[in-house]
Amino acid sequence: MKKFRKVLDGLTTSSPGGTMGSPSCGSAAGTPTAAPTPKDIDVQETLVSENFQLCKTVRHGFTYQPTALAFDPVQKILAIGSRSGGVRILGRPGVDCYCQHESGAAVLQLQFLINEGALVTACADDTLHLWNLRQRRPAVLHSLKFNRERITFCHLPFQSKWLYVGTERGNTHIVNIESFILSGYVIMWNKAIELSTKTHPGPVVHLSDSPKDEGKLLIGFEGGTIVQWDLRAKKADFRIYYDEAIHSVSWHHEGKQFMCSHSDGSLTLWNPRNTTKPFQVTFPHGKIQKDGRKESCKPILKVEYKTSRNSEPFVIFSGGLSYDKAGRRPALTIMHGKAITVLEMDYPIVEFMVLCDTPYINEIQEPYAVVVLLEKDLIVVDLTQSNFPVFENPYPMDIHESPVTCTAYFADCPPDIIPILYSIGAKHKKTGYSQKEWPIAGGTWTLGSHTYPEIIITGHADGSIKFWDASAFTLQMLYKLKTSKVFEKPKLGEGRGADLGEEDPFAVQMVSWCPHSRIFCVVGISAHIILYRFSKYDANTQTVSLEVRLQCEPEDIITPSENENNPCFSEPGSHSPQPHHQNPVSPGSRTPDGAKDSTPFLKVKDKMVRVPPGYQSDLVIQLLWVDGEPPQQITSLDINSAYGLLAFGNCNGLAVVDYIQKTVILCISTVDLYGATDPYQRLTRSPRRNRQSTSGLTELTDNQQSIDMERSKSPTSVKGPGRKLSLPTDLKTDLDHVNGHCTSPTSQPCSAGKPRIPMGPEGPRLTRRGPGRPPFRKAQSAACMEISLPVSHTEGHASRRAMLQQLHGVTMYSHDEHHSTASYCWNERESRENSFSRSRSSSVSSIDRDTKEAITTLQFGESYGRKSDALPTPCLWVGTSLGVVILIPLSIPMDHEERLEDPVTVGPSGAVQMLKGSVLRFAFLDCNGALIQSPYEIWRDQNAPEDPDRPRRRKLVHFSPSSSQDAFGEGHLTVVCSERQAKVFLMPSQSCLFVHNITESSFVLRADVVSLCNSVCLACFCANGHVMTLSLPSLRPLMDVNYLPLTDMRIARTFCFTNEGQALYLSSPTEIQRITYSQEMCDNLQEMLGELFTPIETPEAQNRGFLKGFFGGNAHTFDREELFGEAAAGKASRSLAQHIPGQGGVEGMKVAASGVVGDLARARVALDERGQRLGELEERTTLMMTSAETFSKHAHELMLKCKDKKWYQF
Repeated sequence: MKKFRKVLDGLTTSSPGGTMGSPSCGSAAGTPTAAPTPKDIDVQETLVSENFQLCKTVRHGFTYQPTALAFDPVQKILAIGSRSGGVRILGRPGVDCYCQHESGAAVLQLQFLINEGALVTACADDTLHLWNLRQRRPAVLHSLKFNRERITFCHLPFQSKWLYVGTERGNTHIVNIESFILSGYVIMWNKAIELSTKTHPGPVVHLSDSPKDEGKLLIGFEGGTIVQWDLRAKKADFRIYYDEAIHSVSWHHEGKQFMCSHSDGSLTLWNPRNTTKPFQVTFPHGKIQKDGRKESCKPILKVEYKTSRNSEPFVIFSGGLSYDKAGRRPALTIMHGKAITVLEMDYPIVEFMVLCDTPYINEIQEPYAVVVLLEKDLIVVDLTQSNFPVFENPYPMDIHESPVTCTAYFADCPPDIIPILYSIGAKHKKTGYSQKEWPIAGGTWTLGSHTYPEIIITGHADGSIKFWDASAFTLQMLYKLKTSKVFEKPKLGEGRGADLGEEDPFAVQMVSWCPHSRIFCVVGISAHIILYRFSKYDANTQTVSLEVRLQCEPEDIITPSENENNPCFSEPGSHSPQPHHQNPVSPGSRTPDGAKDSTPFLKVKDKMVRVPPGYQSDLVIQLLWVDGEPPQQITSLDINSAYGLLAFGNCNGLAVVDYIQKTVILCISTVDLYGATDPYQRLTRSPRRNRQSTSGLTELTDNQQSIDMERSKSPTSVKGPGRKLSLPTDLKTDLDHVNGHCTSPTSQPCSAGKPRIPMGPEGPRLTRRGPGRPPFRKAQSAACMEISLPVSHTEGHASRRAMLQQLHGVTMYSHDEHHSTASYCWNERESRENSFSRSRSSSVSSIDRDTKEAITTLQFGESYGRKSDALPTPCLWVGTSLGVVILIPLSIPMDHEERLEDPVTVGPSGAVQMLKGSVLRFAFLDCNGALIQSPYEIWRDQNAPEDPDRPRRRKLVHFSPSSSQDAFGEGHLTVVCSERQAKVFLMPSQSCLFVHNITESSFVLRADVVSLCNSVCLACFCANGHVMTLSLPSLRPLMDVNYLPLTDMRIARTFCFTNEGQALYLSSPTEIQRITYSQEMCDNLQEMLGELFTPIETPEAQNRGFLKGFFGGNAHTFDREELFGEAAAGKASRSLAQHIPGQGGVEGMKVAASGVVGDLARARVALDERGQRLGELEERTTLMMTSAETFSKHAHELMLKCKDKKWYQF
């Protein structure tokens, strides 16, 4: 113990410069350095590189930009293709697989090999792919690239190995599915049509077998020509020429007639025996006008003609509506007998497919449902009920119901939270669904052994919040919360929408949730915060509203004070923002736009309302307009239920709210966080020049030379006095000698009832500039709105290479080193090329806009506010966009009654540390390397009936740094991660133990300290696509994978890590992609995913009867191998198509699918096949024995009859 205290004393006396990036603790990129490391803190790090592997797990949501649809009627699985080359395969809940074509070409058509566990995809790059579905992760077995023709339509007959492929030129090719090689048999367009035809028939839009004879192929051309081709005779049976373009064709199951849909909105019914004209033409939605003409209608894009045993046939089609009725939504029409039902859809119809009981096209179809693929939804209609209800979709297809603006991911949640949220959310579910089970029920899925409660929270543009159960690689919505209900509905021409053109004033910007206390906090884009409490009872409540002024007035240009020994004293009223209820209007704030001063964007409902069980609003905090300028968006938030405090900040300052007493206890500008004794003159600007738009969510940037420029540029080596914490006017009392300097003489006495704040000890001296640097502009947060490269107002130009070196941190400036006096002038073009704009609005990315130091991250926790503290106390850690870390101690009454009445006080602190780049994340470890959780309050229902024997009292759970380390005494480790650097500090000495430069050429977008394998690590996601993990506390690199380049701001806004080695992001506007960086989870991934293919016996064909078999053609004697095989048809031209084997080939796929389940399934299939063959053999043997016995009997009778006859009697 004594030895350890001596080490701490030695660390305490280390120079402040050594903790701020000087050579004593700096390091090259990728090399952690310890300077100095206490030998007695010997943390046994258990994580090694072998514990990490990055891979995708599952994808949730609706397929973005869908293009194609297919269904296997035996396996009962559904496939959806997309414009980006993705294929989504769905079965029963839990069976959900995503595949991606490497080319990224759009999927034009999908064809299942029915009950074979395979899928054929036709892509826009004229390539066919064969996917093996007999494994949990499907893979491509073969590919066939067409070189001279474009694919337009494919058809694969049931139980056939020959695929018909129609092309844009009108030709039809045939592909062997087993070898994926073209047959020499080709149906050329000029042979299919008559020689007298003068025009090209157009691309092939339809191919199908005749139900009466598989040797007859019906070919539909876009121009209106239909040909039935006799495959054996290699000639056309009949040709139909129609005036209107054809979109689709559908057969009657008997093969006696077929139906076509056309571009004029008509349906034609044809008899193959009489093809001179259709025997029926209908315009389902074309009414006859007064002048006798038909209404012009939209094209019918697809029609399906399905028969039913006990009712009239179904004719189902999409499109065909009248042009005259404007504003009508897309519709699916169901014609059943004389009844016509029009189902209007919310989005355009991409494709639909009728689900039938039988896979055989020559049997009565018996349709029972229709799957409708819309642009942004998937619905299934029940055809067995007369009102055609919709099935309740078990898949999370409505993630994008309103655009997702933020996400949060919580693994290993309290086990009781999911059932409670589900029970509350189930009361608000929609009704009117079909009572039958979901028809897409293929595949198998079991709950894996590595499961734990997981919850995903999504925030949306309309202000709604959705809680999802994400356990075991599934996603089910638990509960939906609408934050817009807290506010009055904005009137047209008023509020945010009128001022800034914001369409979504309630959009959610970030969320903070404590699963233990069930406190939930939402930050909105209109500079508002809503705090919710959970209750199982409904209640009559009135939401309390707090209005806060968080604007600052100082000039962004910083110049040295003329006399550093006489620092300028700032006006508290001009530097420190004030709560609205304490200082509603500041002097000089009357402007021509003064009507908007001291008003928030939105109006909170001020009446008593009845709220249902669930999350109920308790407090609303809104930032106000000041001097005609809108408040800046909130960039950071933290809430602690044990303290009862909520802290938030933006690029103007910081505010702390006591949500128990509903009061603002701190409201201060970022500049005043350092203290009123600022050594730099900040010129007052009046009037304000630039308005900053607040449209857009939290923006991010790639330019982080601001901290290096700011820390290293000054004309002379100035060592300014230590900074102190400057509090709002009503809290500045008796701070006579904070950090050895007097407070502002303009400080006002405190408000009534407010206690005095004790003065703090002297803090470390902070040098804001290095020698030989000109004045500079303060750079705004990289985690805030935008960042622009600094514009130097001095003469001189440097090379582009030198500028890039400084921008990317190749040449780093230390606070203690002297540098040359070279200045840099950045033009606007180079700024745009080298900066990464994170703004959704171009109005906030101007190079000339003044920027401010923003609060980028906040964290409550038990820590040591001063070096001399013996015990940890509640503290607030503050991180800024300039890489500055400030520690603010708090004094919170712990007694229940005192907490409700006595105010929380804030004390000044001298603890200031620095990192490169905006600060992103704080975390605390004990000296054993274990993660210290933030204290929290155990949830209690405030609306529950009161029990006089058990009064309600707050139950708090604290995790003190000293409680788990008696062997080491007091102290803990603080992990701080910024956009470019990570540091570990030892508290209370505030000494830097470890430093790691995470990246020099990019910047970190998201960083989190996560639990993994009973240990902790720091996980980072960079803008260049790298996902990295670092050990703690030594910051040793464990994994660095170039995974996902940042191509969309949506990824940056929604990427988040969680415990147990998982992460997620929005891969498209409609889909959530989950990934894992845990080797253990990658090893168990096959077990946790569902099986797409299950061995099912193919249903037997119905007995057609003697007469139907005799007169119905010779379909069963048709042998495609004789016609299409190489022996009969020869080889196709090599230049026509190129065969590309799959990555693993057939053998590789067999090895990849050689798990226990796969082996059992194959063994079962083999046994079934063997049993079937044995059964057939036994039947044949029995028939032979019967035949032999009959022959023997007849021979014996004949012998007896002829035994006594003479030769001449025959």
